[in-house]
Amino acid sequence: MHMRHATLAVALMMAFGAQAADPASCPAGQQLTYPVTAKVDQTDNYHGTTIADPYRWLEDANSAETKQWVDAQNAVTQAYLGQIPQREAIRQRLTKLWNYERYSVPSKEGGRYFYSRNDGLQNQSVLYTMKNLDDQPRMLLDPNTLAADGTVALAGAEVSPDGKLLAYGTAASGSDWNEWKVRDIETGKDLEDHLKWVKFSQTAWTKDGKGFFYSRYDEPTEATKLAAVNYHQKLYYHKIGTPQSADILVYDRPDEKEWGFRAQTTDDGKYLLITATKGTAHKYRIFYKDLSKPDSKVVPLIDNFDAAYDFIDNVGDVFYFSTDRKAPRQRIVAIDLRKPAESNWKQIIPETAETLNGAHIIGDRIITEYLKDARSVVRVSDLNGKLVRELALPGIGSVSGFTGKRGDTETFFSFTGFTTPTTIYRLDMKTGKTSVFRQPKVDFDPNAYETRQQFYTSRDGTKVPMFIVSKKGLKLDGNNPTYLYGYGGFNISMLPGFSPANLAWMEMGGVYVVANLRGGGEYGESWHQAGTKLQKQNVFDDFIGAAQWLVANKVTQPSKLAIGGGSNGGLLVGAAMTQRPDLFGAAIPMVGVMDMLRFHKFTIGWAWTSDYGSSENPDEFKALVKYSPLHNLKPGTQYPATMVTTADHDDRVVPAHSFKFAAAAQAAQAGCNPVIIRIDTKAGHGAGKPTAKQIEEVADRWGFLTKALKM
Repeated sequence: MHMRHATLAVALMMAFGAQAADPASCPAGQQLTYPVTAKVDQTDNYHGTTIADPYRWLEDANSAETKQWVDAQNAVTQAYLGQIPQREAIRQRLTKLWNYERYSVPSKEGGRYFYSRNDGLQNQSVLYTMKNLDDQPRMLLDPNTLAADGTVALAGAEVSPDGKLLAYGTAASGSDWNEWKVRDIETGKDLEDHLKWVKFSQTAWTKDGKGFFYSRYDEPTEATKLAAVNYHQKLYYHKIGTPQSADILVYDRPDEKEWGFRAQTTDDGKYLLITATKGTAHKYRIFYKDLSKPDSKVVPLIDNFDAAYDFIDNVGDVFYFSTDRKAPRQRIVAIDLRKPAESNWKQIIPETAETLNGAHIIGDRIITEYLKDARSVVRVSDLNGKLVRELALPGIGSVSGFTGKRGDTETFFSFTGFTTPTTIYRLDMKTGKTSVFRQPKVDFDPNAYETRQQFYTSRDGTKVPMFIVSKKGLKLDGNNPTYLYGYGGFNISMLPGFSPANLAWMEMGGVYVVANLRGGGEYGESWHQAGTKLQKQNVFDDFIGAAQWLVANKVTQPSKLAIGGGSNGGLLVGAAMTQRPDLFGAAIPMVGVMDMLRFHKFTIGWAWTSDYGSSENPDEFKALVKYSPLHNLKPGTQYPATMVTTADHDDRVVPAHSFKFAAAAQAAQAGCNPVIIRIDTKAGHGAGKPTAKQIEEVADRWGFLTKALKM
């Protein structure tokens, strides 16, 4: 785009003057003065429709003008948040609540256990190892030593099959770019191996521990690394002790720029399994390579993107997959490599009324995790699919874990609920008995709270569940400050889970609500598809329906109701507040996708077209422009009190989305409700965010809501 630099520079010199709400309509001291955001004369033609994009210049995150704008906006935001009296007390309470031990689910390799632990307020969790469960754990890797401010996070860790080497990835300042290194587990020293430009990749060791497979992109330029489009991922083999330049290209598809590759090796060491992905769609191609033969070719097993296929394990040449092929809620099939035609597939566990959310083979048993109305159910079957037992769980919650191998006699899993801090259990595969491995102590009384599940009816008659969590004895008088949270996309399920942030909100008298919207994975692939592309409006209708139920049933009222969500959930909040500004007292769109006409032009945004569609398609453009938050702000409308949040290193959803939306919302806002933007520095999309930054952000969020909802 040819920017009118002269006009822009002049406008910016005048910029940091005044742009305020109409003073006549605001009580004294309530009006906010915003930095004026310069407008440029930029329009685009979409299939004959002209769309203005006056804040296009904010897409250049590196320009002096954008940096000046960010500083000016942050000054307004910090001044506003700084005068909220409750903020400091909230921050102190959050710090106390957050200060509890958190553990990951242990895994076992080469006769050693590995797990991570955070002692409470550490910015990053620390990786430990031990030989026996009753041993004193030994620290293996402390990411807190990698950066003084805790902004370098562990982005992945894979132990070699002999338990001697650890391949680990790090991410700086929340970026999706990872660097991988290798550590000797006995000495705790790093080897010279150093891999760069890795993104959206895991590692897969060969059985001999001499190297691993991983995926990477070609090196970008310094100027474009946080915004340029990511295409042409390639799969490599790295041999320990050699430079990255010597890595062997195993598989790439120059003819398919959008394909990505995920490598797995089978526990018996015989096969490399390659899952080819295209964007974020849960539809995969599966290839394999026989590692027992040096010059073996990569062979296609499933060569069309028709369904999801998640590899579970192999027994010789028979591969077990969970798949939604002919089963939207997933089933388990066995495919024999010697006769791979679909007509020869053997169904092991058929589709059930619940959604299959994970499967593992441990101790010659199949462990299946199901979602029953967005809560976990766990079953154990034999290798032929015959049910052995259902695992007793301690209440409404969600599980994860169950790592291990076919010969193992034990496995571990976590259980968490809205008022149950994540507890780690050991499961004895022979007896079926579970025992607590690690249980944190948190400074609160779980019996003072209750979780209930409520079904409500969306606009088109669809029944949708939501979880309502609060102190016991909630008065239904319409006066409860309520925070409604949602996501609704990419087949991701919103499951019960413990959060010190949400606990602090409930201690303040708030009600916390999570709606399980269409677009998610709670009820399988058909539920997901019902909230995509031309059906995306269903997601917003489901969210608005949840809000309407909460108001109609006197849980809250619009002036006491806040909505929040991040990433695709930020889009959700932006769409809901522009469609029904009258229904909410406050809105917090976090790292949201706000410009639905241009999202595909940055980093990995093109991959989201499987859920959203694209403005380059005429029919999808018509659907997108109808709900795109940036394009549906109407000048002179009274919008809820709004705090947009983003980060300068977000290379997943680039900050331009939030910058442009905040500028347009400030210009459109009528009345006195504030529209501020909180721009974090040295932070990204959220993964690996240091504890200290998380606490600050939540204190600002709840502080903002105490003022907006008059708590």
